[in-house]
Formats: sequence, C-alpha cells, structure tokens
Amino acid sequence: MRWVVFNQKGGVGKSTIVCNLAAVNAQAGRKTLVVDLDTQANASHYLLGADADDLSPNIAEFFEQTLGFQLFRNEAKEFVHHTRFDRLHVIASSPALEPLQGKLEAKYKIYKLRDALSELDGYDDIILDTPPAFHFYTLSALIAAQKCLIPFDCDDFSRRALYGLLESVAEVREDHNPQLEVAGIVVNQFQARARLPQRMVEELIEEGLPVIEPYITSSVKVRESHEAARPLPYLAPSHKLTEQFETLHANTIGRGRPRR
Repeated sequence: MRWVVFNQKGGVGKSTIVCNLAAVNAQAGRKTLVVDLDTQANASHYLLGADADDLSPNIAEFFEQTLGFQLFRNEAKEFVHHTRFDRLHVIASSPALEPLQGKLEAKYKIYKLRDALSELDGYDDIILDTPPAFHFYTLSALIAAQKCLIPFDCDDFSRRALYGLLESVAEVREDHNPQLEVAGIVVNQFQARARLPQRMVEELIEEGLPVIEPYITSSVKVRESHEAARPLPYLAPSHKLTEQFETLHANTIGRGRPRR
C-alpha cells in the first residue's frame, strides 16, 4: 500500500508522522520505503542523519532523468537507500528539486513517480512525505498514493485550510487518481488540558470528518529524536509518544494486518 502525508501548511509534523509510522511499520516486520519530496529533506535527515547530505542518487536525480531521452536510465530501485534500521529504506530528497520544478511541470511529468514506485518489488508499504505547498511534487505524490493522511495541529489557520485540503484530494481523485482516498485526519501536537484544541477536534468529529485516534501529543522527546536522527520507536520505545504512534499505526497502515 502507498500512503501520502499531505498538508500545505508547514510545521504540522508531516515528516515526524511519516518517519515514526514508517519505523513502527518496519518494526512490525514489514519492508517499508519512505519517499522524501520536500526540498528541506527533513525526513531524509531524520532517517539518515548527516549521511543524507549530498546522497546520490536521490529524488531530484530521478526526476531529472525523466526530462529527456536517455538510452541507459537508472532503475527505480537504484534510488533507494538503506537506513540504519532493519526493513526501513528511503529515497532521499535534495535542494536540487526546486530548480527542476518548472521544467517538470512544462513537460507534464506528474505520472513518473507513480510509474517508478509501481516498478519496485518487495515493499509492503511506501510512505510519501510532501512539501508544505501544493505544486508539482505534491501532486505527483497524491497521484502515486492510494491512501492520504492529513495532519492537523489544532490551530485556527489549520482549521480554515482543512476544507481546502480535502477538496484538493477530491479533485486529484477525480482528475488523476481514482484510487486515492482520505484515510483520516491525524491530530498532532495535541494539548489535552487546553480547551481550544479539545473544542476544535470535537467540532471536526461533529462535522463527520475522519479524525483518527489517538491524538499525538506535544513532547520535547520529538525534538530529541530529530537531533539524534532516530525515530521514537528506536530512541524511546517505552515513551508515551511512541505508544501513541504505535496505536496510530494500528489504526491506519497496520489496520487488519497481523504483526510478523
């Protein structure tokens, strides 16, 4: 199954959600691939540490080779790199994505990522991390995916943007990818003792939106895991936040699947 974590707003925890769900998935015995499409390369650094710098071949090089005819092209599997963690792999991002965007849009290469991921054998799940904008790379990810998770950080701006995000997914489904569906809204950076986050989440539920439990709470442990380049299941397996990601995984990617 191919999953995408999508939100046009920055700072909502997309990369954190991607990498921790991927880590839980890998620990459950499933071969997992993370695809990082954000030029900031946060997911790449989270999984690879300093090794993510100047890693080659990367996602930018994949897209670059789609721009012209080449007799010999790298196969999709050649862009995949091992992490330090069993069964967890990554296609790393690069700042070089940014200058390629206009050329890729002009040549309408939005299906190339989907086709490349379809070539990969042996992966139980692929999870795509997207940039904080709706443009070529985000659209490519939504076209390549089957299930979409939308992070929500209990902020009024996020609330206002949420309906537009749902409309964008519906439009991509209608125009490009009939398999795409919203698997749920992931409440992130939740403060259980604060009234505003509670009220916002309650209102989303009352509107019938697919809010997923558990809600991911705020913790300095997340920053520590970023600094250590070790997702929470590896850094702090017994931490409350790790348990939340494990339950979130069980309610999304791992739903109905026995642990190996």
